[in-house]
Amino acid sequence: MSTEAAQPGPRALARQRRRRTAARFWQRYRAHRAGLLGLAALVLFALAALTAPLTVGSDVSDVTDAPGSPLEAPSGRFPLGTDRFGRDLLGLVIWGSRISLLVGLLAAVLSVAIGAVVGICAGHFRGAYGTVLMRITDWFLVMPTLVLAIALATVMSRSLGTVVLAIGVTSWPTTARLVRAQTLAVESRPYIERARALGGGHWHVMTRHVLPNVMPLVLAQTTLMVSSSILAEATLAFLGLGDPTVVSWGGLLQDAREAGAVSAGDWWYLVPPGIAIALVALAFTLCGRAVESVLNPRLGVTR
Repeated sequence: MSTEAAQPGPRALARQRRRRTAARFWQRYRAHRAGLLGLAALVLFALAALTAPLTVGSDVSDVTDAPGSPLEAPSGRFPLGTDRFGRDLLGLVIWGSRISLLVGLLAAVLSVAIGAVVGICAGHFRGAYGTVLMRITDWFLVMPTLVLAIALATVMSRSLGTVVLAIGVTSWPTTARLVRAQTLAVESRPYIERARALGGGHWHVMTRHVLPNVMPLVLAQTTLMVSSSILAEATLAFLGLGDPTVVSWGGLLQDAREAGAVSAGDWWYLVPPGIAIALVALAFTLCGRAVESVLNPRLGVTR
C-alpha cells in the first residue's frame, strides 16, 4: 500500500513528461546563437509594448496637444524627432509596437490555423475531397498574396480585424501544403492502421494521432509566419488600408509619405519605424528557424 501511494498518478506523470520535454527543447534551443539573439530582441520589443502605457502614456498619439513643433529634428528633448503634428516619434514608435505585434501575432495564428485544418483534411481524405482542397490551395498559392489582401481590405471596413482577416485568409496555402505532406507521412505509419482496425474513426485519427505529430511543424511555421504578417500589416497600413484611429509602424510610414518626408529629407520620420519593422521581422525569423531546427533534427544545428 505504501509503495502504491508513493507512485505518482497519471496527471503527475504527464506534468513530469511535459517538464522534461520543455527542458530538452530549451537545452537544444540554447545551441542556436542566432535564435537566442532573436529571442532577446523579441523580449525587449514585448516589454516595450507591454509597458508603453506607463513609459509613454496613451496621450502620445494626441494631435491636439502635441509637445513639439512639426518635423523637429532629433534632439535631447526628442531623441527621434517629431512628426508632422509635433508628436514625439520615439513615443509613437514604442506605442505603435503594440498594434504591429498584436496584428502580426493574430494574423499568423489565423493563417496557420486555416492551413493546418486544410492540410490535415487534405492529407487524411485521399479522394475527391482532398483533391478539391488542394486545388483550392493551389489557386490561393499562385495568386499574389498582397493583391488579395489589398482587395479584401478595400471592400471591408478599415479596422484591425479587417487587417488580421485579410492577412490570415490569404497567407495559409504554404502551411497547408507543408501540413498535408507531414500528414501523409504520419498516416503511412503502422500505428495508424492499428488505430483504424480497433475502430478509430476519422476524428479520432486526425485529432489523437495526426495532430500531435504535425504540431511541431505548426509551431515552427507560426513563428515564421509572424514576421511575414508584420510586414504585410505594415504594407497595408502604408497603402492607407489600415485602421486610421490607431498608431502602427506602417501607419507612421504612411504619415511620413503624406507629409513629404522623402522629398524633404526628413529621414528621422522614416528610419525609426522602418528599422523597427525590419528588426522584429528578423527576430521572428531567427526564432522560427531555431525552433524549426530543434523540432526537426534532420535540419542540423546552426550556431
